[in-house]
Amino acid sequence: MLGGLALAAGALGAIGTVVIRKNSGSTRAQRRERAKALDAWARPGMTVVFRAELMPGRDTSERTYHVTSLLPNGRVLLDGVAGEHTQTEFQRVR
Repeated sequence: MLGGLALAAGALGAIGTVVIRKNSGSTRAQRRERAKALDAWARPGMTVVFRAELMPGRDTSERTYHVTSLLPNGRVLLDGVAGEHTQTEFQRVR
């Protein structure tokens, strides 16, 4: 009788662990989203410089802007410039 009770308690504990892990565990999609968020090329408050080909005749200081927000599609909104902008429009950081 006591052995059966111990076996039942162990089985319930194992089932409970599986249910809890399934509900709160990380799925592949959640891990990918977290990795993508950490691997963003720009962050709000960061300064970026447009490539010289896009703004000819302007000094570097005139082509420098601050990122206001990063959009889900990977583009950024800038302070003082209208529209969405992609990573290819800016100079690489050395």
